[in-house]
Amino acid sequence: MRRVLAQCRKELLQFRRDRLTLGLAFLLPLLTLLIFGFAIRLETKVIPIVVQDFDRSPLSAAYTDRLFATDQFRPAPWRGDDPVADAIDRGLAKAAVIIPPEFSRRLKAGQPVEVQVLVDGTDTNNARVIRNGIQGTTAFFLSEKELLTNPPPVQALTRLWFNPGRKESLYIVPGVYAVVLWIFPSLLAAIAMVKEKDKGTILQVYASGIRAPELLLGKALAYLLVGLSMAVVVMGLGGLIFQLGFAGDPTPLLVGTTLYLAAAVLFGLLLGVRSANQNAAVQGVSLVGFLSALLLSGFIYPLSNIPPPLSLVSALIPARYFIVISRDAFVRGTGWVGVWLDVLMILALAALLYLVTRRSLGSLQLADGGGGGP
Repeated sequence: MRRVLAQCRKELLQFRRDRLTLGLAFLLPLLTLLIFGFAIRLETKVIPIVVQDFDRSPLSAAYTDRLFATDQFRPAPWRGDDPVADAIDRGLAKAAVIIPPEFSRRLKAGQPVEVQVLVDGTDTNNARVIRNGIQGTTAFFLSEKELLTNPPPVQALTRLWFNPGRKESLYIVPGVYAVVLWIFPSLLAAIAMVKEKDKGTILQVYASGIRAPELLLGKALAYLLVGLSMAVVVMGLGGLIFQLGFAGDPTPLLVGTTLYLAAAVLFGLLLGVRSANQNAAVQGVSLVGFLSALLLSGFIYPLSNIPPPLSLVSALIPARYFIVISRDAFVRGTGWVGVWLDVLMILALAALLYLVTRRSLGSLQLADGGGGGP
């Protein structure tokens, strides 16, 4: 234990002296948090559309005003007689709503009216949002004006649970925590391990008689402490900037964050052991760590949309489980009842990474002729 703590102190001293590494540890995570937190939006808003009103009645004008009364649509500029050619084809609008003649008369007479809606289908997800938005706005307009001739026998009264204000930051930012706290601790640990090999100091470590588990635990403990400091800064500023607070018991997040950071550090140490130089280590963290945490964790895309065999690979991504813990802590608030399995999965993956890294480091020590055994 004394050797582990000594190795930990040595790593922390070297970390504190390197200003570039300090910036990598704290400035880049904050920049990533701000970029992801403000830039990523899954719900499309302020969509440009055009409305061509052939009826020109007070009722059709009220319908047009209702379309633009929300923050989902905005009027797009267009000239001429054809909104499709003048606006959609030119990319000025994403949809065109064409109100037919006698719109008002037929509605007041209780007769059906067909309003033509032309949607740009280049982006299928955006097209679906536009279609549903116009349909919902039309239904609300008819209900508000008491023009529904045949109300449905069953009406669903919908209430948004956990996030009634539909704040996207409640969904995005906890996911950003998972990405940031996976990438940067693993990157720091990988660089630190490769530096030992590049400078040849790892041979001096081997000559000192330290064993592979002691070297591994010492480095992991040092960068775990750095990662915990990073987590406090990132989550603290993220809570202040995006107004996030704990929704329930915070202890699953505290335990899960510690285990998650341990897994991230061990992942970085494994890449550092396996890499021949710093460029290879950085590329490994960027390609394997970043892409998997971003695309296979459920951060942006639902896990159910991931096809096999990538869906099987996603089960080995710790970020997948930490995102559930983080979103539960800041949004749902169910506590241990809802996330205990995710905490156990992170623990199991961290243990697996430790065993693989220990074996790899022990093999490297023997190959270099170190005195200590694995």
